Amino acid sequence: MTADIMSTIKIAKAKRLRSTPYTSRIEKQGLTAYTTYNHMLLPAGFEDSLEDSYYHLKEHVQVWDVAAERQVEISGDDSFQLVQLMTCRDLSKSKDGKCYYCPIIDDQAGLINDPVVLRINKNKWWLSIADSDVILFAKGIAIGKNFNVKIIEPNVDIMAVQGPKSFPLMEKIFGNTIRDLKFFGFDYFDFKGTKHLIARSGWSKQGGFEIYVEHTESGLELYDHLFEIGKEFNVKPGCPHLIERIESALLSYGNDFDINDNPLECGFDKYVNLDSDVIFLGKEKLKKIRSEGINKKLMGVMINLDKINMSQSIELIDNKNNIIGDMRSAVFSPTFKKVIGIAMFKKPFWNVGTEFNINIDGVSTKGTVCNIPFV
Repeated sequence: MTADIMSTIKIAKAKRLRSTPYTSRIEKQGLTAYTTYNHMLLPAGFEDSLEDSYYHLKEHVQVWDVAAERQVEISGDDSFQLVQLMTCRDLSKSKDGKCYYCPIIDDQAGLINDPVVLRINKNKWWLSIADSDVILFAKGIAIGKNFNVKIIEPNVDIMAVQGPKSFPLMEKIFGNTIRDLKFFGFDYFDFKGTKHLIARSGWSKQGGFEIYVEHTESGLELYDHLFEIGKEFNVKPGCPHLIERIESALLSYGNDFDINDNPLECGFDKYVNLDSDVIFLGKEKLKKIRSEGINKKLMGVMINLDKINMSQSIELIDNKNNIIGDMRSAVFSPTFKKVIGIAMFKKPFWNVGTEFNINIDGVSTKGTVCNIPFV
């Protein structure tokens, strides 16, 4: 089924496909498409074209409903031990009030997820997860290890405020101390008597904030207030942006990589602490992979096309008609005036400058391997 056909098909809402507290609001703000994420609706498009939204995000400010970015809360005396067992990143020196990008792997080093982990305190952690059932993975380990932990999905509905003008907008609402937040730091800020956890983070290159809303009524009032106060900053509703994501190589679990890939193949080397003393699942397997070398590698590609629609991976072929990789995400970039993408290449075809053939809509086109990020 082509992406053009798929774009005309509506998602039927159901109890198992959850709405967010902001759903009724964004549907009145020009929403044109949803995708699904963690069994929840995630906005995927608005009335502005993808390119117009791209330029707006780079110049102004957008508010995103990203409540589908769910939390796995792990608390209790053994909470650190469990969180550390799940990730190949050494968290032994982690601090309260900080966020950490943490690839989660299984015993075979396959990637389960790549959440941002928030250390609320030494006995309470939030895993802000990508699209997979991490809570079941965590519970399975906890039961097997007989850990003293409590694992829940708390009622937390994130809204993101992204773009260069997110800083003056947030300062106008929360005061100038909001600017003291360092990247990947978080703190609690007051809005009309209710405290909200706000992190200096977000899924865009432009920077901004994520508001972890635990108090729904206050969160809805804050959502409306952001649009009211944000008028002077040309605020618009938005959503995680495909062009900016690929240009910046903000990798997407389930699209660019999954359980069949390991962190070293995906370029996560700096988050893989094999020489530390911490214990985590898949450590010995990753040591073996590091010793023997990887057999595939995630890279960027450029293709001389002015458009592309993808709903599944596309095979990449050499001049002898051998499959040398697969392209997993792609989009036309207004910056580079061609299609750019994220692809997994077999060894040794990942060298920068290597040419390949790709068949799109029955037409064979050439492309080139390049480094990521693109910008």
